[in-house]
Amino acid sequence: MRTPGITTDITAVRNLGILAHVDAGKTTVTERFLYLTGAIHKRGEVHDGTTVTDFDPQERDRGITIFAAAVSCDWAGHRINLIDTPGHVDFSDEVERSLRVLDGAVAVFDAVAGVEPQSETVWRQADRHGVPRIAFVNKLDRAGAELDGAVESIRTRLGTVPLPVQLPIGREDGFTGVVDLVRMRAYVWAEGADTYTEQPVPEGLGDEARHRRRRLEETVAELHPGALEEFCADSALSDGTLADALRDLTLSGEAVVVLCGSAYRNRGVEPLLDAVVAYLPAPSDMPPVRGEVPADPEAPFTALAFKVSATATGRMTYVRVYAGTLTKGDAVLDAVTGRTERIARILRVQADRATEVDVARAGDIVAVVGPKTVRAGATLCAPGAPVVLEPPTTADPVVSVAVEARRGTDTGRLATALARLSEEDPSLVVRSDPETGQTVLSGLGELHLEVVVERLRSDRGLDVTVGRPQVAYRETVAKGVTGLLYRHVKQDGGAGQFAHVVVDLEPLGPDSAEEFEFRSTVTGGRVPQEYVRAVEAGCRDALVEGPLGGHPVTGVRVTLTDGATHPKDSSEMAFRTAGRFALREALRASAVTLLEPVADVTVTVPAESVGTVLGDLAARRGRVTDQTTRSGTAVVAATVPLAELFGYASRLRGRTQGRGTFTTRPAGYAPAPATAPDRVPGAR
Repeated sequence: MRTPGITTDITAVRNLGILAHVDAGKTTVTERFLYLTGAIHKRGEVHDGTTVTDFDPQERDRGITIFAAAVSCDWAGHRINLIDTPGHVDFSDEVERSLRVLDGAVAVFDAVAGVEPQSETVWRQADRHGVPRIAFVNKLDRAGAELDGAVESIRTRLGTVPLPVQLPIGREDGFTGVVDLVRMRAYVWAEGADTYTEQPVPEGLGDEARHRRRRLEETVAELHPGALEEFCADSALSDGTLADALRDLTLSGEAVVVLCGSAYRNRGVEPLLDAVVAYLPAPSDMPPVRGEVPADPEAPFTALAFKVSATATGRMTYVRVYAGTLTKGDAVLDAVTGRTERIARILRVQADRATEVDVARAGDIVAVVGPKTVRAGATLCAPGAPVVLEPPTTADPVVSVAVEARRGTDTGRLATALARLSEEDPSLVVRSDPETGQTVLSGLGELHLEVVVERLRSDRGLDVTVGRPQVAYRETVAKGVTGLLYRHVKQDGGAGQFAHVVVDLEPLGPDSAEEFEFRSTVTGGRVPQEYVRAVEAGCRDALVEGPLGGHPVTGVRVTLTDGATHPKDSSEMAFRTAGRFALREALRASAVTLLEPVADVTVTVPAESVGTVLGDLAARRGRVTDQTTRSGTAVVAATVPLAELFGYASRLRGRTQGRGTFTTRPAGYAPAPATAPDRVPGAR
């Protein structure tokens, strides 16, 4: 099926993502969006494996979102391009790439748990990209659900100003609807009904609703100058002024509108769709990309590729069109490689299905078929108006495994499959160990690598063996050296090489966020500035491998204190070589410490199992940082070396009769004791 285009009115487009912690209900919210907008005609359920966006067999088997899935739907005359993002920390890179191209987001929170660890992580990612958000407190029908508690956790843990615009009607199993505090009307869902009936505010909630409306007006007036002016004049805000102020505060990021409901029971989703249209930005509301590319269909074509997917029908590249118009058959420039690519097809994607369109305009998110070499993060633009957009950042891998084909004849197929998988997932790094000749696969976590290996087996039909995961160690200096002198002199006929440097090496300290710092205190022009930069480049070369086990070196400061040059034989290359060897010698003369990656772990278990869990965490060298108990459930927060978490999921399930869950989040590096079980020289 082919349609002529996607949309012509850029103000009627909303590009948003659904963000949340694992099991907060992201995918269920997405399914209800699609069902209520008529994009699908049967509600999918995560537990039944029938959802549209979790279409991959592994997602359905595991009951979690692994791959960001794009879908589209229409609501109230607006086109909503939606990306359902993963909630597990191992797939946070998918969230990062999605946020890079989105204009807004809906953050989903569990009404019982409030802000959970990964909720905080994705919120911070959205902060970095300046993505406006609204919040949806889900699962209000659960035992222990409490809107006010979830709102307070948003205030304290996320450091934002929550603005609840709804009041629940009923509690837990008796939750039947919400009071809209902006319009002061009640929306009530009958049991099994897909849509609500609008009613006056129930008499029993009238005083509470008026009190909360007043508190909402006061908070908005404190933050919004226009609302403050009306509030001072009339001692109240009109519905229109309040709604306009809420949108302004959402777009500026000064506050977040909070709605509530139960997506599974279909309650609260339609008002959430209305809020998406009312409060989240259109592409034209966002500032120009790079300050110079306006969201104008008439401007030169500019788009960012944020995802690459290999399907049975070919290679699809997902792009966000920032400016201009793309037509089937157009030639576009990959500004990163300088190659020109031809667009054979333009697709409006609905998870694993697609509809072909002829045109995509500024503000659209589409997939294109035709480009053969475009990678995620590449800028596609009009050949006559080249521009490079900032690509999404990619997290450094922290866990590695060795993979090998059982049959020698499959070695080539394995290399090809890994190359394609790393194209699709930039956070996946494939390299060959120069010492062992093994193929090493590195990723963001144990589950991340499990999923990749399973794809090799099921999708590619490869029989592979997997070695025990190894973590990515680092090295740092505990005590440095001063005044280390290194002279680089080489004479083999013709122009020689001469460089004389004196360096100090010291640790940056645990409070520093920098990995490496270089400075020069040389005076009198003894080392020209271009040679100082060459010394810094040489030092960075030396940081790649430390003296303990060849791990990267981090957390150090190098100071160039003196040096000398030769009028003929000194060069940038000579000083870069001198800088490299000087730092290597300084590292060998210093007290160097091995660092191991650690993770913040949040374990949720029945209260009766907490003693067992605490003992197991202690055996894994974990340091407990917090412990709370609520409604018979204990939540333990700890910092644990990443090497100790391999296999923890099965151990936790076994010790809690399958009722325990945990989440992790990278927390940097800490000194590794000499007895650390994974302290293997050469391990990366």
